[in-house]
Amino acid sequence: MRFKTLSALAACMSFSSAFAAGLDGASLEYGRGPEVAMVRLAVQSNWDKRWFESNGTHVAGYWEGSLAQWRGDAYQNIEGQRQNITSIGITPMFRLRADDGKGWYLEGGIGLHLLSKLYDNDSNMLSTRYQFGDQLGVGYAFRNGWETGMTLVHYSNGGIKKPNSGVNFLMLRAAKSF
Repeated sequence: MRFKTLSALAACMSFSSAFAAGLDGASLEYGRGPEVAMVRLAVQSNWDKRWFESNGTHVAGYWEGSLAQWRGDAYQNIEGQRQNITSIGITPMFRLRADDGKGWYLEGGIGLHLLSKLYDNDSNMLSTRYQFGDQLGVGYAFRNGWETGMTLVHYSNGGIKKPNSGVNFLMLRAAKSF
């Protein structure tokens, strides 16, 4: 078990070179799911590439490194019993946006996350600490570098091991580009 944990941490750290050239933004998110809440801090590093340029829009990408705290309110299916979990993750994100980077955007990505312990809350269980985090969001980028958005997030181990009921969050996001 320790070897797997160290391997996952080493894999996450290997992506840190994406951030070595400098950070391009940071975000703070808060969200809820059934009997669970999450607060997440993240930093972003743009890829400085464009795909599918057409009619004043394009797809851009960035790395997102995140640190989150979950609080379950029904640990082992007992209402009011709390479970706190810390999550660290790395996610490649793709964003459809205007060429000037301002206005409405649509984004999504699938990342790797390591949980501090197994999730067991409100009849939902995750049997591994290693999870895939799927994100799909919409938002608005203001001219002053601030962004606001809403994101659907789903954590699951992708069927690697059962039980794997998954956990869903609806997140509100505030971000600042540097």
